[in-house]
Amino acid sequence: MSDIRWDLSGFGDEIDADPRIQAAVMRALGAGYIEVRSAWGTNIVDLSEEQLAELKKILDEAGLKVSAIASPIGKVDVDLPVEHEVERLGRALRAAEVLGAPYIRIFSFYYEGKTPQEARDAVLERMTALAKRAEGTGVVLVHENEKDIFGDIPSRVLDIVESVGSPALKLAWDNANFVQVGVKPFTDAFEMLRPHTVYVQVKDALAESGRVVPSGEGDGELLATVEGFRDSGYSGFVSLEPHLADAFELGGFSGPYAFGVAARAFAKVLETAGVEAS
Repeated sequence: MSDIRWDLSGFGDEIDADPRIQAAVMRALGAGYIEVRSAWGTNIVDLSEEQLAELKKILDEAGLKVSAIASPIGKVDVDLPVEHEVERLGRALRAAEVLGAPYIRIFSFYYEGKTPQEARDAVLERMTALAKRAEGTGVVLVHENEKDIFGDIPSRVLDIVESVGSPALKLAWDNANFVQVGVKPFTDAFEMLRPHTVYVQVKDALAESGRVVPSGEGDGELLATVEGFRDSGYSGFVSLEPHLADAFELGGFSGPYAFGVAARAFAKVLETAGVEAS
């Protein structure tokens, strides 16, 4: 029995649109938490007060807590007004309040037609505004590295979090997304970004094609990364974000089936590293 234990979570809407099915599968996989991106086919920032209350009731009945609100904030063009995403963040913060989530996942804007340097000031203006909106709420925004946004490679992710310099803005780590932009996650990014990282998304990918695969079967240096977090004293969430439906199509059960594949693959990585997650 390992004395190192992390909190297992996962994107419920990758299982099914129905939150009752999401909750049942997460419990069956031994998780105590769920990450909420959408329910009943509706994005978390668009749920009504009544829907949020119903979702809270369903998760409470299942004995699940919410690890994070997986919002789409920052997945828009940087030319949109600052207020556009600040207003949407208000709705994500309301969802976090109702559901008791400590984190909200965000992104750092598309910038089509510009170079990263040309987009930098506008990105930082918007990320700073988002962080200021979250300050004092008790909720921490976590920036997820992803292809095609400003914060896709380690140096720009670091630029964001250091330049904004807010206690309300930290980092969510995603190995597969780094692979998809030509980065070796552990080799190229871990030492640089670990001090600011408070949340871990779990998926792996192949460098040649960018295709997402089960943990440990790609080029995401998953084992080395898990060992790095273990050795650095990480004690937070690990959230399954499989993206495996295309690879594991199985009729109407492709969601739960693929999610189970992802969970079992990650469990093997954890076991090798001597870490438990539940």
